[in-house]
This record gives sequence, C-alpha cells and structure tokens, in this order.
Amino acid sequence: MINPYITEKLNPLFVIDESRRKELLLEAEKIPSLIISSAAASNAVMLASGYFNPLKGYMNLTEVLSVAEKMQLPSGILWPIPVVNLVKENNFSKEVVKSVGKIALRDPNVEGNPIIAIQSVEKIEKINEKFYSTVLEKTFGTTSLDHPGVSTFIDSGDTLISGPIEVLNYSYFSTDFPDTFKTAVEIRKEIDERGWEKVVAFQTRNPMHRAHEELCRMAQKELNADGILVHMLLGKLKKDDIPAEVRNESIRKMVQLYFPKNTVMIAGYGFDMLYAGPRETVLHAIFRQNSGCSHLIVGRDHAGVGDYYGAFDSQTIFDILPSESLQIEIFRGDHTVWCHKCEKVVMMRDCPHGNDNYLLISGTRFRELLSLGEEIPTEFSRPEVVEILSKYYQTL
Repeated sequence: MINPYITEKLNPLFVIDESRRKELLLEAEKIPSLIISSAAASNAVMLASGYFNPLKGYMNLTEVLSVAEKMQLPSGILWPIPVVNLVKENNFSKEVVKSVGKIALRDPNVEGNPIIAIQSVEKIEKINEKFYSTVLEKTFGTTSLDHPGVSTFIDSGDTLISGPIEVLNYSYFSTDFPDTFKTAVEIRKEIDERGWEKVVAFQTRNPMHRAHEELCRMAQKELNADGILVHMLLGKLKKDDIPAEVRNESIRKMVQLYFPKNTVMIAGYGFDMLYAGPRETVLHAIFRQNSGCSHLIVGRDHAGVGDYYGAFDSQTIFDILPSESLQIEIFRGDHTVWCHKCEKVVMMRDCPHGNDNYLLISGTRFRELLSLGEEIPTEFSRPEVVEILSKYYQTL
C-alpha cells in the first residue's frame, strides 16, 4: 500500500488512550474555553482522522502566509490550504489564554457545545486587511464575498490561535453517519483487509449520476485498479447543495445495484467544503494518499464553484508541483456525457461525435426537473437514484 503523506506511519491526532482522555476532560474544566467556527471544528476532525497528516495542529501567521503564497510550509513541505483556528477577538480574553497556555475548543455543531479538542496555544495573532487579501486571493483565486469559501473564511474571525491539538471526538460525523464516516486509519485498514493494492479515489459532494459512475469504471479499467473508494464530503456545503444524508442514500443504492461486489468502498469524511478549486484538489490528493489510495480521479471543475476557475485548472495545478512531492497520482477525466450515437457514456476527448449527439443537462435544470417531479432520462441518471432525489426535492 502507498505510504502516508511525508511520514512512514500515519499520525492521527485523536486521543485513543482513555486515561489521557479523562485527564484532558478534567483539564478542560479548569482552562478557558471557546466555541470555535464550523471550519475550525472540521479541521480538528480531519487532524484527528489522520487525513491531515503530518500536521500537528493549527497554523500560525507565518505558516498561513507561506502556504498561501508558496503552497508550502516554512519547512518546505507542500501544503495547499491554510489549516487554521480563526476566531473573533472579542470572544475570548487573550491575556487569560496566554497566561494559561491552553484552551478548550468547543464544537459549534453539536448541541451543548461539548469539548472537541484541547489546544496548546503557541501564538495569538491579530490579522489585518492585507492578510485577508493575500490569503484569499492566493487560496481561492478571489476576494469576492460571493464566493462561499471566501465569505466563510472572513466570517470566522480576525484572530489566529495557533498550536498543536489533542482531539477528543469526531464531532457529529461519527454519530450522524455511523456506517459512512471513516478515518484515514480505518480506510487503510479496510483496503488492507480487502487485499487491494491499487485504489482509485472518487471525491464527491454531489449525488453520483451516470457520468460519475462511468468515470469511476473508466479509471478503474485504465489503471487496472483493484478497487474504487467513493469518498463523500459529509460537512457543511452551500445552501443549494444536496444534504449528505440524501447523497449517502443515493450513492449506496447506485453502488449496490450497478457495481460488482468488493469493487467499491463507500466512505465519508468530516470536512466543510471550501470550493477552493485547484488548491482544494491538491488537498484532496494529500488526504487520499493518507487514506491509502494510489490514484485520485480529477474531472472537470473539481472542487470548483461558479466560474471562478477554469474547467481543468484542478488538473494542470499538478503540473507545477515539485516533482515527487506526492506519491499519489491523478487520473485526468474529461467532460463525461451520454452519446446517443455511441449509446453509452463517453469522455468527449475519446468520442468523434459532436454536441448534437450528447445528452447535456445542467445542474440547475436537473434540480428544476426533480423539484417538479418530471421525468429524468435514464441515460443521465439511474432511476433508483432519481427516485431518492425526487423525494427530497419535493419536500422543499
């Protein structure tokens, strides 16, 4: 199996030792506590799960700027996205936290705001407009508040609290999605148990339609892969995206009916979508390597939103990465559509026929048809998937 990113052994930050957990929970009662942002909480879950290996905690100002401007940590390690605990200055006492040196982080997404992690505080740094401008432009390619990732980052706060963390739970992901949420440790173990060596990962925040289904098959066949990891995001999305529980049901139905047994593993990860396009795609590659995958499918506008990124920017960014910085490789997908003449799903680059022969339904039009309960062509989406999605849309 492929090695984890940078290290020989995966180093998840979840506290397994029960005596240490009790010690930390007792300590949490005596130190300052703070309800953190959903983004910071999901970062904690990714650190706990081993997905963000080899990071040890939240980044400081110098690290954030280095990642934003150079796509690497000051140590030289490739890292594409700042991993931060960004808070509002007026929500805590800087002096008290500095004097204690630790802070208990409370989960904003679980009732009662339980402690999700204990952070050792190395620095508390106020940020300015220049910081926002630099980090947002480099990370998201824009500073527009219309971009969901930009608005979420700005709303999180104006002060960075940096330092290592010890994580006590996986937030709501392990309880709301007990059969789907898996850590990188658990995925590696299951890959090993299945006897897979070459594994191709498919990232999704959406339900899977025929094009996605066939893209997975194409990648598996071309790479001669032993298996496919369908890896879905379970965290926060923009308002018009389909909720995780609906996606989960539809994807499981599609895999159950249309893929051979022991060829697909379904799993989910606890992270809020950034919509950071090319930068987020590199992050996707890093944590799929940590999960034991040898390849990541990168299709059109991977991790994108609106028209902020070019259709294939998330592929070409890998051409400028330092050689051998990643062991995982990408499978480059093209526009994937149903061709009436070929009578199958094709990648446009492989098909001699033109647009007149392709079935093209925009996401907006698809959602409109579902909400009206109108028929969806079987060439576009499996009827069992459409049935699940239609039920959801008709409740809106």
